[in-house]
Amino acid sequence: MERRRCLFLAFGAGHTCYPHIAQPVLRTTQQYSRSEFVEDPYLYGSAERFLQLSIESINDMASHVVVDENLGTVERAQDLPDIFESEGLIGEEMREQWTDMVGFRNALVHDYLDIDRDIVYEAIQHRLDEIEQLRSVFSQFL
Repeated sequence: MERRRCLFLAFGAGHTCYPHIAQPVLRTTQQYSRSEFVEDPYLYGSAERFLQLSIESINDMASHVVVDENLGTVERAQDLPDIFESEGLIGEEMREQWTDMVGFRNALVHDYLDIDRDIVYEAIQHRLDEIEQLRSVFSQFL
């Protein structure tokens, strides 16, 4: 339960867990222009890493909920959105958003040499709310 709580708090609720700074850092990154973002390796690198950590934290939290609540079997992160939708915990739109996040996280981790910085910029500018919406789904399990 403490690991689950720590992962939940990783989205900015102010806890001593390392990832708790991910969401505030990503929100701060939104203030930069596209050119500032893509041309600054320190800014881009840190934002990319915190985005990856945010998505991984969502998946870790979901995995704990699936096991603790006996919701099924998870073989890979791509299974999680379908399980949560089939249990009525999220709707189709959120499932699709989460599925996109899982794929994006995989690209960040495995295809890092081919990542288009403009796509990362767009994700930070327009899709952080999706991470926060998923976080609210998990709050009911704390």
